[in-house]
Amino acid sequence: MRRIILKTLCLMLLCNMAYAMSNDYDIVITKSKQELAVVKGEQTVKQFHIATGKGGNGTKREHGDKKTPLGIYKVIDFKNDSQFYYFIQIDYPNLLDAWYGYKNNVISANEFKKIAVAYKTRQKPPQDTRLGGYIGIHGIGQQDDQQLQIHNGFNWTNGCIALTNEQIMELKQYVTIGTKVIIRE
Repeated sequence: MRRIILKTLCLMLLCNMAYAMSNDYDIVITKSKQELAVVKGEQTVKQFHIATGKGGNGTKREHGDKKTPLGIYKVIDFKNDSQFYYFIQIDYPNLLDAWYGYKNNVISANEFKKIAVAYKTRQKPPQDTRLGGYIGIHGIGQQDDQQLQIHNGFNWTNGCIALTNEQIMELKQYVTIGTKVIIRE
C-alpha cells in the first residue's frame, strides 16, 4: 500500500510542476532571514521583512505546533475579509506534508488519499486533519505602533507568514492562483 501511495505521490508532483510554472513570479520565503522575496526568473523584484510562526525552527508537522511549514507550495485562495487584513492561502498540507503525516501515523490512509485527490484536481486540501491548515501570507490586521513593533521584533504567527497591511497589498499585485511559494529555513 505504501509503495502505491509513494508512486502516486511522485506522479502527481511531476504533473503539477507544469501548472506551477505558468506564473510570472515566484515567492521565496527565507525564515532565518525573516525575508519574503518576489522573484521573476533569477531576478529579485521586491523584498519584504516578515514574521513567521512562533514555534521556531523546523517545519510544521501538526496542528498547534505554531511552526511555519517548509517546502514548495502554491497559492490557492485569496480572502479580503481576513482578521489579518488580507489573506493569501497556500496549499498546505501538500503531498509531501501528507506523506510525512501518513508515514508517521499523524494522518490516516483515507486522509492522505483526500489530500492527494485535492492536489491532483487542484482543489484546496482538507484543512481539518491533524496536520493543520489555513496557512498563508497575511497582513497584521488592526495595525498600530505597538503591533508594528511586535511584527518587526518577533515571529508572532501561529504558522503563517505576516507582512504589514501595506506590504500585503503591494505583494498581491504579483500573486495569482497557482503562484509558486517556496518556504525554506
